[in-house]
Amino acid sequence: MAADDRPYKNTVAVLATMHGKERAIGPVLEQGLGLRVALAMGLDTDRFGTFSREVERTGSQLDAARAKIAEGFEYAPYARVGLASEGSFGPHPYIPFLAVGRELVLLIDRERGLELAGCFASPETNYGHAVVPDMKAATAFAARSKFPEHGLIVMGCINAEPAPGLALFKDVVDHAALEDAVGQVVAKCGAAFVEADMRAHRNPTRMRAVERAAGDLVRRFRNRCPACAHPGFDVTERTGLPCEGCGLPTHVVRLEVLTCSACAYREARFATSATTADTQHCESCNP
Repeated sequence: MAADDRPYKNTVAVLATMHGKERAIGPVLEQGLGLRVALAMGLDTDRFGTFSREVERTGSQLDAARAKIAEGFEYAPYARVGLASEGSFGPHPYIPFLAVGRELVLLIDRERGLELAGCFASPETNYGHAVVPDMKAATAFAARSKFPEHGLIVMGCINAEPAPGLALFKDVVDHAALEDAVGQVVAKCGAAFVEADMRAHRNPTRMRAVERAAGDLVRRFRNRCPACAHPGFDVTERTGLPCEGCGLPTHVVRLEVLTCSACAYREARFATSATTADTQHCESCNP
């Protein structure tokens, strides 16, 4: 690998995490950009939002990642580069009953005034929950959630909704801990709300997705603007092919527009030579 391919060789980047994400992000960014990742020791990233709902995240994924980096710089004022990761999980936008996870890894170089994010989205996630009245139901959900390789969270339940204020058990990583937590919560609430632990250090599937997002960050950094050579020249708009049946846009990409955030140079590229898409890709004809 040429020296120019590692523009941050021996540069220290402070990573704001308390959930082991340095294991996924560090090697990728060191190999791809030359960054040496160090932790903002003592930083409590849970204050920016928790999956277990004690602290609601305010704003978007990007907002949360920016806030984490700003706090990371407070802990490491010597650092030129800050890093943070943020994930979100929910229903797939097009496919019913399918969950999707979205990961973002953000880099801010405050010396260059550069902000760049890598992203990865995939339905390969164990995100989910169940309201369980007993250990038998909890064990069935645990098996679907890849437990015990992936952790679980058990919390109180009111009217089939999570109630972490009544009871909350994190770090449920073996069957004995699961049985104890479910037993206590069912005795108190009549049922327990059990969900996959989406914290990266308790979720190997998510950790792999964070690694993929870090790889996308490297890819975007290497995409230089043809006009000014600024990193991050990438797709900002997509246009779908018209449906051959009704003419409305489909999910099949026809045109991509790439934009430079520094000089606003834009370039349009056709993604296919086709002029229409089959009706199977149309939400109107094939909902």
